[in-house]
Amino acid sequence: MNDIIFALASAKGRAGVSVIRISGDNSITSVEKILRKNLSSNNKCLRKIYDSNNSVIDEVLILTFKKSASFTGDETVEIHCHGSIAVVSHILRTLSSLENFRIAEPGEFTRKALENGNLDLIQVEGLADLIESETEAQRRLAVRSMDGALSKKVQIWRKDLIRAVSLIEATIDFADEDIPTDVTPEVLDLINKTQIEIKSEIDGSFAAERIREGFEVAIVGPPNIGKSTLLNALAGRDAAITSDVAGTTRDVIEVKMDINGFAVTLLDTAGLRETTDKVEKIGVELAKTRAKNADIRVFITHDGTVNELKLKPELNDIIVIGKSDLLDKTDILSISGKSGEGLDSLLKIISDILEDLCVGAQTATRERHRVAMVKAQKYLDEGKALMVDSLELSEFASSEFHQGIQTLSSLIGSVGVEDLLDEIFSSFCLGK
Repeated sequence: MNDIIFALASAKGRAGVSVIRISGDNSITSVEKILRKNLSSNNKCLRKIYDSNNSVIDEVLILTFKKSASFTGDETVEIHCHGSIAVVSHILRTLSSLENFRIAEPGEFTRKALENGNLDLIQVEGLADLIESETEAQRRLAVRSMDGALSKKVQIWRKDLIRAVSLIEATIDFADEDIPTDVTPEVLDLINKTQIEIKSEIDGSFAAERIREGFEVAIVGPPNIGKSTLLNALAGRDAAITSDVAGTTRDVIEVKMDINGFAVTLLDTAGLRETTDKVEKIGVELAKTRAKNADIRVFITHDGTVNELKLKPELNDIIVIGKSDLLDKTDILSISGKSGEGLDSLLKIISDILEDLCVGAQTATRERHRVAMVKAQKYLDEGKALMVDSLELSEFASSEFHQGIQTLSSLIGSVGVEDLLDEIFSSFCLGK
């Protein structure tokens, strides 16, 4: 008999209500043993829950889900109890005493949903992203994955490729029969259509991946120009040490922010200058490396020029004048972390750039997705080349297309993903 798994599905600690999830064959009738009463034919009811000494633990709300209606695809029971630590602990201990009951492993409920066909692998990843989402942009992207936006595209691609392969193999199997032998135009149309759509998804995956992982904005400039003061002002706290002494910042200070729905990590870097101090020199080199790899650089300057910094601005970089509270007005945006002048304008510019960077973001959000699509494209390219070269090579072309189909199938978890599953589900919390 399969185990019945259970776990606290809500957050640990004191709460108004806590939810304990139970799933597995015969979980509904098994839970009745600690309710001392049969569950209602309705899917919800109030019941007292008892421990092994026949003492009442709590009065709880019970929700039941049949296989066809549950998240996992197995019979499921949810116990909604009062959220004290004592009540939750006592119920979990009582469940542990029941035959075939055990605590669920991290992500095991979701893994059951995958195994039972309620979710595919991309939807599982979307669920993980939704749980981890911190900003509105990340939430929207995760919901699209959970809803199967990419999965549906993959299914269409597979359907078209299977049609192409079936046409090729029909001509091979019935070469002596009176059927059309040149299926090349239709096959190539199907392949080309699929490749155009896959390319669009690959191109948009970079932006989508950045939304999911978050963007980096590096604050760069000479020493004592107000970089750390700006970081503290944007963060709303003293995240970095500020001082009139040049070269105070030696390491890269990171602060996570939500800028107009985008997850952003602000980087306060060491002041860029020539120095003989060994430690400061390491900090300057680290600053240059992190700044080059950032999505956006905010150059804080004395006069709007960056010649002294030995770091060339790129397309999406922003140049501002620092310590505007000590300066006369200029045509270039001036900012001051101390007075707050120009900060709203700077955040608006950063937000607009992030919006532009996200234009074209598609539904593929992970490197795994992109790698599989790129690999599939190569198989399709090789198959097309064989088709065009000679009809006699159609059998080999068909083999390449089959490889392309299998690679796309791995995207949604149909084949060849067993090695990935433990890694993916290990990131899930208990109860999910």
